[in-house]
Amino acid sequence: MRDQALPTNAPALSAKDVVKRFGSVPVLDRVSLSLERGEIVALVGESGAGKTTLLRLFNRMISADEGEVCVGGRNVKTLNPVQLRRSIAYVQQEGGLIPHWTVLRNTALVPRLRGMASPDELASRALQLVGLPPDKFGKRRPGELSGGQRQRVALARALAAEPEIILLDEPFRALDAITRAELVEGVHGLLQEIGVTALLVTHDIRTALEIADRVAVLRGGRFEQIAPAAELRASPASPYVQQLLHRAGEAPAADEVPPGREAATTDEAAGTDEGTSEGAGTGEATVTREGAPR
Repeated sequence: MRDQALPTNAPALSAKDVVKRFGSVPVLDRVSLSLERGEIVALVGESGAGKTTLLRLFNRMISADEGEVCVGGRNVKTLNPVQLRRSIAYVQQEGGLIPHWTVLRNTALVPRLRGMASPDELASRALQLVGLPPDKFGKRRPGELSGGQRQRVALARALAAEPEIILLDEPFRALDAITRAELVEGVHGLLQEIGVTALLVTHDIRTALEIADRVAVLRGGRFEQIAPAAELRASPASPYVQQLLHRAGEAPAADEVPPGREAATTDEAAGTDEGTSEGAGTGEATVTREGAPR
């Protein structure tokens, strides 16, 4: 059973008015985002939009120049970075497995680093959870696995320490279409089953719409829209969001939208009432989930 360490009265993850620059180049421009416990949110956008930068602020791989980043209501600047990273699961783009270690040893890494009891047992349980029976795969090495199997091991390693939060940075990017589709379906079901809070970075809006409770569209370091999948499809808040959906086959082109349903411009979408995609095209976006204001 997961150790319930996060305060129940605070968001699992939150960023408020965050600014991040690399040199003189602004990457995030006063963005705000909040994830409740057990929620799955996907960050979508083109390369350079700021997705991975925002993700890595939460485990202090990098630090914000301005604004506040919190985990469980606690500012990450006040937390020990090593302990923070060991408490938040992190799945990298290529998995990051240690090639000369067995699958079981790779999976048991974080429980062993944290001094948890029975790390191999926790690792075996996690491997079983992701569909890799430890008696069959535990003694293999990463080079003996397919790409999809390696990503499953990376996910198992992230889950072995029974975290409350998991960060996933393009975990499906290097996979072929069939393997990706199978893994997306499996990960979606698994995250819902264990009730973990998840922040996912992806270039593929179809993956985001399938796996996430809400989708956050980033462009040039600012949010265009944050909304549940159904709302995003029905009411894209800007031409850019409409274009992303059209390219993915999830919506008609802007000039094909029926009268009265035109995608709002970025300026028009900003400043709407609370409970809608407020602040679209700005650094902030406040939306509802199941009708409740965020």
